[in-house]
Amino acid sequence: MFRSFFPVPKIFFGSAILWMLLTTLIYQLAGDPVRSVISIDRFLTPAICSPADIPPGETPVAPEADALPVPEGGPQLTDPNAPAAATTEATPAVAQAANCVAEDPNFLNGGRVWEYWYIFLCTFAFCAFWYVYKRNQWYWWSVVGSAILFLATYSQVQLSAFLNDWQGKFFNILQQALSEPGSVSPDDYWPYVFTLFLVLLPNIIFLVLLAFYNSHYVFRWRKAMTSYYMQYWPSLRSTEGASQRVQEDTQRFASIVEDLGTSFLSSLLTLVVFLPILWTLSQSVTEVPVFGAVPGSLVWIALIISAFGTALLWIVGIRLPGLNFENQKVEAALRKELVYGEDDPTRADPPSFRELFANVQRNYYRLYFHYTYFNLARYAYLQVAGYVPLLTLSPSILAGTLTLGIYQQVQNAFGEVASSFQFFARAWTTIVELQSIYMRLQRFESFIPRDQEPIKEQLGHEATI
Repeated sequence: MFRSFFPVPKIFFGSAILWMLLTTLIYQLAGDPVRSVISIDRFLTPAICSPADIPPGETPVAPEADALPVPEGGPQLTDPNAPAAATTEATPAVAQAANCVAEDPNFLNGGRVWEYWYIFLCTFAFCAFWYVYKRNQWYWWSVVGSAILFLATYSQVQLSAFLNDWQGKFFNILQQALSEPGSVSPDDYWPYVFTLFLVLLPNIIFLVLLAFYNSHYVFRWRKAMTSYYMQYWPSLRSTEGASQRVQEDTQRFASIVEDLGTSFLSSLLTLVVFLPILWTLSQSVTEVPVFGAVPGSLVWIALIISAFGTALLWIVGIRLPGLNFENQKVEAALRKELVYGEDDPTRADPPSFRELFANVQRNYYRLYFHYTYFNLARYAYLQVAGYVPLLTLSPSILAGTLTLGIYQQVQNAFGEVASSFQFFARAWTTIVELQSIYMRLQRFESFIPRDQEPIKEQLGHEATI
């Protein structure tokens, strides 16, 4: 299943995990020194001013507890001899003189350019290592293709983080415009709308191209598996449902593993990106029901709710993989008899067919029964979990400590983190299907020597095996 496509699967996937952990540690612990050497953001984006380049008068300072309030018109309104207040015009002048900006509001600012460049270089280094170390016939799809899927998944997670930040600012503007009519000018409102469309419209094209690429990736994996199995067809042909294993299960296995793999990777990257965001947003929550004031309360609640859901669905769905496996066996027996009946009039006669179909019916009825209580637990959990953010924020909403923008950010970030923690709970039915396919293919592969290397195949436009 894996060695037909990937080079030395255990080493390949193990090295991928270790490389991700190592590069993440380097980025966190030694990011600045490495950035000064290899980053290209200094050539593409303006530098951010250091605090020393900004006049001290421009940095807001909290007033003393016993200080008198400043008159609305400034001190000059009551004391004509008072010095003029500093204006905010000084900051751009100083920043311009220092060849830097106080803040870069662009989406591709220096920090993001450095982060994306670093991830690209690390991915390129991983692919280069496997090109030299153990390059197989499917290298450009199995190694480079998987790396492309990783980069595409990461880009979507970063887009979600950008939209979360955009929602916080936009909904604050929206709240101000609705509560104070005329207080928000078109120049303040429309840039948010234009920015959203500027980011989302190109992403539509990107998603279409990604779906097209995914289809080819899955088919290349299926082709590798089929080529591998057909080399041993004389010894595999007598296996139960051999034709279905090669014709159908290879496609389903490759498709499900690719889908679950990218979804799981997306969940991990989402946690890496959104956990710090949710922890920071937790500071806006005064207290949570039952637990009161807890640091990082939203993160802990998302973790507890997700762990509960995963454990619940694992317990109630523990029998489903075996039942799906048995279902494929009775379906294969019925299909095989019907295929024989196409050429042999003595096969697929009514008594034999009724007996085989009775086995199919019996197994489906058992599946329906067990899926009933599984779906009851799954839908109940997912419906209730969707309202946990609202219940958690209720004390802060009643206390009036949240703005509409912060509420939207919390709702979105909590949903992203909770959904990532709930990966197994949400994908459990797909995992059950994958388990049954894996069990069938594992039995199918038991007739193939484990030390056998994949056959060498000339890649081309023709579907040669």
